[in-house]
Amino acid sequence: MKKRLCFLLPLICAVAFAQEEKNVTKLYGTVPLEVIEPFEVDTVGADGEKRTAEDLLKLRLTLPPQTAFVKGYEADTSGFFHLETVAGKPSVQLVSFYVHADGYGKAKMEATSPGMMEIYVDGELATSKKTAEASLSLAGAVSAELKPYPGASRVIIKLLTENGHEAALKIKVSDGKTGAARNLSVTESPKRRMTLDDAIRGKRVSNISVSSKGNYVLISYTCNHGEKSDGSTELYCVKNGRRVWIDRDRQKQQLQWMPASEKLCYVLKEGTAAHLVSIHPETLEETVTARDIPDERITLSPCEKAFYYTRPPRARGEKDGDVFRLHTLTDRSGRKPAHAFIYRYDQQTGQTRQLTFGAHSTYLNDISRDGRFILFSVADETITERPFSTRSTFRLNIETMQTDTLWKDEKYASGASFSPDGKHILITGSAEAFGGTGLDIDEGQTANLYDTQAFIMDLETGKITPVTKKFNPTIQQGVWHENGLIYFKAEDEDRVKIYTYRTSDGKFAAVPTQEDVVEQFDVARFAPVMVYYGVSVSNSTRAYCLRQSKSTAPPVLIADPYGEHLEELLLGEVKDWSFVNSDGIEIKGYYYLPPGFDANRKYPMIVNYYGGTSPIERRFESRYPMHVYAALGYVVYVLQPGGATGFGQRFSAIHVNTWGIRSSDDIIEGTKRFIEEHPFVDSTKIGCIGASYGGFMTMYLQTRTDLFAAAVSHAGISSISSYWGEGYWGYSYSAAASADSYPWNNRDLYVEQSPLFHADRINTPILLVHGTADTNVPPGESIQMYTALKILGKTAELIQVEGENHHILDYRKRLKWNESIFAWFERWLKGDADWWNELYK
Repeated sequence: MKKRLCFLLPLICAVAFAQEEKNVTKLYGTVPLEVIEPFEVDTVGADGEKRTAEDLLKLRLTLPPQTAFVKGYEADTSGFFHLETVAGKPSVQLVSFYVHADGYGKAKMEATSPGMMEIYVDGELATSKKTAEASLSLAGAVSAELKPYPGASRVIIKLLTENGHEAALKIKVSDGKTGAARNLSVTESPKRRMTLDDAIRGKRVSNISVSSKGNYVLISYTCNHGEKSDGSTELYCVKNGRRVWIDRDRQKQQLQWMPASEKLCYVLKEGTAAHLVSIHPETLEETVTARDIPDERITLSPCEKAFYYTRPPRARGEKDGDVFRLHTLTDRSGRKPAHAFIYRYDQQTGQTRQLTFGAHSTYLNDISRDGRFILFSVADETITERPFSTRSTFRLNIETMQTDTLWKDEKYASGASFSPDGKHILITGSAEAFGGTGLDIDEGQTANLYDTQAFIMDLETGKITPVTKKFNPTIQQGVWHENGLIYFKAEDEDRVKIYTYRTSDGKFAAVPTQEDVVEQFDVARFAPVMVYYGVSVSNSTRAYCLRQSKSTAPPVLIADPYGEHLEELLLGEVKDWSFVNSDGIEIKGYYYLPPGFDANRKYPMIVNYYGGTSPIERRFESRYPMHVYAALGYVVYVLQPGGATGFGQRFSAIHVNTWGIRSSDDIIEGTKRFIEEHPFVDSTKIGCIGASYGGFMTMYLQTRTDLFAAAVSHAGISSISSYWGEGYWGYSYSAAASADSYPWNNRDLYVEQSPLFHADRINTPILLVHGTADTNVPPGESIQMYTALKILGKTAELIQVEGENHHILDYRKRLKWNESIFAWFERWLKGDADWWNELYK
């Protein structure tokens, strides 16, 4: 006999309550779905047992999206829902709902029914009820533990109702936390507050490029699954929007556009051999264009007749056993450095030529459009003089091997590329380059080396013109296009934008882009087509195609892989807020409000500021995703104190040789002013957080003020001298932050500005967090501050993340690292130590 089962998937509507137990009184569901029981070939299975109703309960059932739950139910006076079934048939019903809380702690969900049940919490089977009762009065109950904070708990109940029995269900949710109520609520909506996993997991754009004639776009994606991630690549047709996935198996390496012909190419690995293969973007036909080529990372010549690569003639030397000497300050491994040289492979003849040789490594900067010249540079360590290295750049004629020295032993120039006609060079470097011709600072200031500028050299006259001297944004990338325009990607205050520069009149113009931070851009070589992708303060990566003309149309959105995920999230509003500091300088900033913000409430606040010298950009995902903090009930104030790049040379120069003097004033002034102007902030519950130089700033702030009720320093510097000497890049970073200042000639800077030497002034509870394998800022920086504070009897904790470097990248470790920070703020800004105690019993 065939038996039919029906599926009904109801969903709970919003219900809010305090600590006491509450019945859910409203429910939403879908229409019933029928399922037919299996035909019994035998009365018993291979194990000799008869099939039971429990076997039906265990059958897999895929959940529909939350939007499918539209049929409403109301509980009777006893709290039971009476769900619709297929008349006279056994049935299985699913119930799905979300439980939310505004504080850490456990909750309990209890379901009562005469039927059999399975309960899933956040996708995992939590418990089950394997017996059925004949009547409602005999109905049994089953319960599950929930953790509805920081993210909502999703509960799915699968209810099996046998033939002729009523599909009845009662649901109660209660707070398992003692003390103050947490405002538990139950909702049918999939909308929820953002969690840390939302900032880590998901699919995002990771690379974009356009074909030479602008007809096709290559878009790469990375999908993060937590502990694992994978990638994919899509070919997009600009004309008709057609999309094709490009297979990127392990044999296909370096997939890229060819510089002139509108084809893709990649290096195919076959055993020990490597071949260059082209792909026609319309037909996807593949053609081997060069066989048995050098197995190297290649740079194609713009004329496509050759490619270049750089490699050392031998592998790096091994260190001298367990007792070894350092060969250079720039490499602490103890291994002898290898020297890399430039090679050219001719695709027509198959000949490989070595273009450079010597005792110094050579670096390929650019290839002229006609393929006749290359730019290359040589770096030399000059450890006795800031910035501890120099660079010489040369133009090499490939045909004659004649070499022209463009500049020799220049300290502050870095990148170089040809103009389309090969008559000029676009150069990037510090404003101090070429005798300081690009400087725009006040008397007594030293330029910030990280505030990158652009210059143009006339190859015929040797004249160098500073292009960005009066241009405040910091240059990140420059491309001199065939149309004569130079395209700059530039850090503009707390955004990253694209600008064009017209060499004829020296005018800059902003390219209209839709995102706060442009991550990458590319311009078609022979067509007015630009592609880019970026991120904003309240959305993840999106990709665009922009046709440039006199009547420029807005960019066309061509990829939004995180869009559906974003639709699930309830994000608070983000607003701009700036102030003028006591020196008359405007300090820019912005702040996040919690979702469901109520201006009549008092909220704790967290203050965040830059690390290194770059501003805190308006990014949805970051080391500290601020929407996650806002989702935990905090106002988050982000400010850009003096010393940040992207605001002009005078502003960034404030960073040099001050180590917090002016920037800490900005943070303290800004926080106090923000509190005064925003009455919804609780002035007694202010926290602060920073990493690297920002971690130093966190420590330093606590030596100057008791304004903060809690502080978090990740990978912070407590003693400038020990960081300077021990950090792998301590001395080189100090070339910018401590220009020409050393422990022996500027004791005041190295001692008085070091938080360790003023640890006795710290009264704020402070959490120090550090990776044990941090080579940038050694973990001893946090350990010695922790030691000092403990001896002084101060409130301090130290969390070490085993095996992690300056950035915490391991997924599981990253979760606990962030949860430790969340719990610290909960403890001191909300007066709730449960989360902290749960993590560190």
